[in-house]
Amino acid sequence: MEFRSALPVAVLFGGVIGAAIVGVSDPKSVVDPSARVSPVGAALVAEAAAATVEAVSWDIPVVRNASVDRFVDIFENKQSDRMALYLKRSGRYEGMIRAKLRERGMPEDLVYLSMIESGFNPTARSKAQAVGLWQFIQGTGKRYGLRIDGYVDERKDPEKSTDAALRYLQDLHNQFGSWYLAAAAYNSGENRVARVMREETGSEKGKEEDFWRIRRRLPAETREYVPLMLAAALIGKEPHKYGLGDVERYLPVPTEVVEVPGGTRLGVVAKAVGVGEKELTGLNPQLVKGMTPPGNNPYGVRIPEGRRTQFAANFERAREAAAVEARVEAARTARVAKAARPTRPAAKYHNVRKGESLWTIARRNDTSVAALKRVNGLKGNTLRPGQRLRIPA
Repeated sequence: MEFRSALPVAVLFGGVIGAAIVGVSDPKSVVDPSARVSPVGAALVAEAAAATVEAVSWDIPVVRNASVDRFVDIFENKQSDRMALYLKRSGRYEGMIRAKLRERGMPEDLVYLSMIESGFNPTARSKAQAVGLWQFIQGTGKRYGLRIDGYVDERKDPEKSTDAALRYLQDLHNQFGSWYLAAAAYNSGENRVARVMREETGSEKGKEEDFWRIRRRLPAETREYVPLMLAAALIGKEPHKYGLGDVERYLPVPTEVVEVPGGTRLGVVAKAVGVGEKELTGLNPQLVKGMTPPGNNPYGVRIPEGRRTQFAANFERAREAAAVEARVEAARTARVAKAARPTRPAAKYHNVRKGESLWTIARRNDTSVAALKRVNGLKGNTLRPGQRLRIPA
């Protein structure tokens, strides 16, 4: 995987974090506004955050050096607004990511890789066409089981992309024996890190300190990738120390999955479960055309939790209503197209009079002798009085 995200470079050169992520919007614009933190919810989140701060612990080694402190300073001062946005978004996805890391026995603090990759934006896209929370390029995404085609891009699916990213990170850790080296390989590709490790240490496997040993041999972005992750983790775990303790985190949106027939518009599912189409689209960003992929196989669609029974009761009726609407719209479109179609002029004829020739008839009717002969199948130039000629349009 080669340089999926330009986020570390943006930070390095003082640009806005995530400036290279284009064509995306804040997830709060595509979900139910009630998912924002309410005053009561804010108090609960703050209470939970305070408890976390009191019990703060690390499950990856944390190094404080000049490189890490430089990024801490950038996050704390020059780009605190951007860091605050990332912390807000983290409330929606961090719990899910940490749970999956725990299930695999992996360090939970790897969640901060997603922060520096995408700012916890599931629809983020980099200039290198890397996509999603974990910024997969297409080849690596497919290699780790993500469906990517004209209808579905599962790099945008927060849960499926997280599963793929953790499998990839686990493979990298198995190869290199170090989470720092695994992170570097996640950024620049395992082949590059493996080659440098062999040349510098005589082995691909190493320890956390080997990242600092080979760092000078890595590309500029990768050299700063681990320091950037550590800086994000330091602030993310104890934001109150860096002036970000009052940031209100977005609340997770509880969902469940229902199987929907192929070729179904999300608007139909939205009507069946009683939510807006925009909200349902926000829950299913991987369905890039706003519909399940055509075919005989159903596809899992996320709906708000607790709406499964409502979906089962209303879906067929909603689908039939949508089919009627589609037929009416198709008929209307056909009528409009027919009305807009140019009408073919009626055929024009001429009865030959005595003394007329092809040339005089052609001139009077704004055509040519050749055209007259062609449409009337004439071989020669002789005409007879009373002969009926068709005049070309």
